[in-house]
Amino acid sequence: MLPTLLATVVLAAAPSSPAPLSLARQVQAFYERTHDLEAEFVQNYTYAAFGRTQVSRGTLRVKKPGKLRWDYVEPSQKTIVVNGSRLVQFEPEANQAYVDEHFDATAMSAAVTFLLGKGSLEKEFDLATDADGRLVLTPKVPDARVERILLTVGGSGEVTATSVRDGSGNVNEISFRNIRRNPGLRDDVFVLELPKDVHRVKPPAGG
Repeated sequence: MLPTLLATVVLAAAPSSPAPLSLARQVQAFYERTHDLEAEFVQNYTYAAFGRTQVSRGTLRVKKPGKLRWDYVEPSQKTIVVNGSRLVQFEPEANQAYVDEHFDATAMSAAVTFLLGKGSLEKEFDLATDADGRLVLTPKVPDARVERILLTVGGSGEVTATSVRDGSGNVNEISFRNIRRNPGLRDDVFVLELPKDVHRVKPPAGG
């Protein structure tokens, strides 16, 4: 399934932090002008119920229209690809995969779809800034997946880190580095061919 991290955003604010609405529009504009993007990421996911944090690393690739790819290299290899209405999660070490040929990408929150230049942060979230100049997003409509999002923006409006708290208190933080905008990613980057003997798994109950 899509990592909860897809719902998270933190932006490195300029020295004099702009007003929340101005900052949100700066972020939105950056991704509306972005055709594709590639970046390395570090994810820290804190499980509220267990009081522990898992650290993961890998690469994110994004391309319009509707293409996302997360390649995890630590703590174990895993690839998650969204290509239109097809979602694939592949774990090579276990040789197992989950495939959804009818994935409803429109169900993704604006916290994810703005990466593809879609959705509207100002329409879907109440906006504020915190003491560190980060953009604070609170869903206008209650959503168990997202209680609060923190955004931190580089000078051009790019996302450099993300932090999402869900309704259960879990916190998913992601930082991005070596962000490469409009590198000209090929479409076949988002086509994941699975081994013929891969074990197909069903989604979690209720998923």
